[in-house]
Amino acid sequence: MKNLFYLPCLFLLAITNPLFAQNKFTNCSAAFLNDKMIVTEYSTKGKSTVNEKATGELTVYTAELGPTTNKPVEKIVFKVAIRDKDSKTLVMFSDQAFKQIAIQNILKKCKKGDAIVLMTTDSQYALPHNEILVL
Repeated sequence: MKNLFYLPCLFLLAITNPLFAQNKFTNCSAAFLNDKMIVTEYSTKGKSTVNEKATGELTVYTAELGPTTNKPVEKIVFKVAIRDKDSKTLVMFSDQAFKQIAIQNILKKCKKGDAIVLMTTDSQYALPHNEILVL
């Protein structure tokens, strides 16, 4: 009798799961420092770096990407972690989610070679250049 109950539940999950998956990563986003996109180019060749003495506001925006300019559109919520250079261990910077944060607060916990890792809190946002190497 229990199996008869689970069968409709499994059927319902199978039908609705593709509907929820359709909205994944539909909006391009990028990391910005003082409203300037950090990644060198929004492609598979793009690199994200920041100097260990950098200052200013780190944000993640949906981005309007064009051949000559890349403009921030809407701030989105993100979390921050730090990947250790030597052990490759990923550690949360904070349990808090941010719309902006002073990058110098993050850099206090970094050394050269570490990476600042940004994570969106909503799967509709694609953030392909989410690791920022500290130089």
